[in-house]
Formats: sequence, structure tokens, C-alpha cells
Amino acid sequence: MPANDLETRFAFALHHGADAYQPGDPLSPPIVPTSIYHLPGDPAGPYQYGRWSNPTWDALEHALSTLEDAETVVFPSGMATVAATFYTQLKSGDRVLLPADGYYVTRALAEKFLAGFGVLVDTVATAALEQADLTGYRLVWIETPSNPGLDLADIERVAARAHAAGALVVVDNTTMSPLGQRPLELGADVVVSADTKSVSGHSDVLFGHVCSRNASLMAQVRDWRKSAGAIPGPFEAWLVHRGLETLNVRFERMCASAHVLAQRLGGHRKVKAVRYPGLPDHPAHALAQRQMRRFGSLIALTLADAATAEAFIGHCRFVRAATSFGGVHTSAERRARWGDQVAPGFIRLSVGCEPCEVLWQDMCTALDSV
Repeated sequence: MPANDLETRFAFALHHGADAYQPGDPLSPPIVPTSIYHLPGDPAGPYQYGRWSNPTWDALEHALSTLEDAETVVFPSGMATVAATFYTQLKSGDRVLLPADGYYVTRALAEKFLAGFGVLVDTVATAALEQADLTGYRLVWIETPSNPGLDLADIERVAARAHAAGALVVVDNTTMSPLGQRPLELGADVVVSADTKSVSGHSDVLFGHVCSRNASLMAQVRDWRKSAGAIPGPFEAWLVHRGLETLNVRFERMCASAHVLAQRLGGHRKVKAVRYPGLPDHPAHALAQRQMRRFGSLIALTLADAATAEAFIGHCRFVRAATSFGGVHTSAERRARWGDQVAPGFIRLSVGCEPCEVLWQDMCTALDSV
């Protein structure tokens, strides 16, 4: 999508419903905390019961749908979007292919629960997905860049091969957001996103959304939310809507700083390795240039060992030790502590909105001290 087209979509997302405004209407969508609606006689209209629909959800879904250029359904967490996709699209006897190096809870959900329902679960490394045999799969799941290793898969190529094999293609776009990468335009059938991260951006809410241009699939997802009760709260929806309105400026700042910091960290004597899609030495840098609108705000860096990594994080004044990413505050964590198959000194660094030079001086000082 041309940049100006996407920027126009973002502007329309900011000014949702403006054409219908009446004098005195609030510009911010109201928070509607209700479980019931006035419903005399035969039930009719869009609002009948709180588990089915809510005006605050609708405002956010409208904004996200405008930005994604696809129907969108919101959920109370990123994992709820994963569950909704799994449970509406897979049945006993189906095979699903997941990234072996992607977000581990997605694999855990599949292995603990889908397998018990008769779904066959296989995994493959993200970088090897393009060469994988996709024959016989009902669903192929892509996470690119992978979390936490930041490996890439060619969405367009994998989608074409998966579709030829009769498979549905789902992309977890959490690390990039709709401003950084456009999976539906590259051939994906479904996009899931943990809006807990950069979309909301303030580390104060759990949230997620599913989007697709397949109307029947989205009807299934929406019906699953209604029946399973995996519904977001109106307060949370309002927070995400507020965060979405600054996504453009936040994401630009975070990605620009991450690019600078990745280059500098790679030249520091205490850093053993840096992985960032925007660096020429990333093995899939050419793909990143072709597939991604920005290179993201995540940096994977490896220090000598676990103790050095923990000391570095602890010595940084402007880096929070936390297990999420995409927020306005820079955060970092040693991912091996969660069982990820990475080196003991591997750190996932999420660059926030602090001034870049201040961050660099802070990190440089911390590195020099460990």
C-alpha cells in the first residue's frame, strides 16, 4: 500500500464517525458500562445484551477496521484472538503448522488443548517456513518478525504456497502493528494482534483484535466471542482507542530510535550479537526492506551470559525490567528465563519513546559497568 494511502486510512481512523457528528457530540467515544439495554417488545437493533455488543467496542472496531482495511473484531487479550481463530477454524483431524520460535503461549495453547481435541500440531522455525512442505495443513500460522528472535518469513510466498495446498494463512502481526506491516495485502487470510503492545501503547490494558476480509470467517469469530464470552470491557476498549490515536507518532519515534540503537549496540565491545531487521547483516534484511514499512521497535541483543544480561538491565536508569513490549517506556528482559530457546545472555529490548540520545547514553553507561 502506498504510504499516503495508509496515512489517509490512519487519518480516517482518528476521525471515526465525523460525518455523523451533531453539534455538541463528544469527539472521544463515550464509555458505555452496561450489561443490558432498553428492549421493549420484539428484540431489535444493534444493542440487546452486554455480551453481544457494546457501543464502545463498536467505536474501536470501526477505527481498527478503517486502519486495517478489513472487518475487525476486538477481544480482551491477544491470546483471546489466538483462541478465537483456533477454535473457529480447526476441528478434529485437522493439521496446524506453528512457528517453533514464535510466541510460546500460542504453541502451549495448541499443544495443551487443541491436541486433546484431535488437532495435529506441528512446528517449524520461522526462517525455514518458506521451504516447509505445506501439504495437508488446514492452517499455517506465521509470526514475522518472530518473538523473540526476530527471524522473518516471506508472507507473500508462504501464503501463495499455503493457498495452493488448501491451507488458511494466519499472521500474528503484534510485533509490527498495522502501520509497520500489512499482511492482508501480502496474501494472508487472517491477522491477529495483541493490542496490549504498541496499538494501545501505554502498558495499562490487555487487549487484542482479529481482522480479515473473509466475511463468513469473521462471522464465525464474532459468533464465537458472543457464545464463549471472551468479551472486552468498555473501559479497556476506550483505553485502546485512546492509545490508537497516537500510534503513528509513537511507532515512528520507537522504530527510528531502535534503528539507531541497534547500529550502536552492534559496535559496543560488550555486545556479542545484535539482531534487528533494519541492519544489513540481518539474514533476511532484503526481505525486511520489501515486506515491512518500518523495521520495528524490538532489538535482540546477546551479552556474555545471564549474569551480565541481568546486570545490564539493572544498571539502566531508563529501561524497565518487564515482560511485555511496545509501550512508551523502553523495557527489556532476558528471555531464557521463560524457556525460550535462546542464549542465556539474550535480551529482548523494546525501545520506547524516550529521547534516543538519552537512551543510548544510559545503555552505554550500563554496558561499560558490567
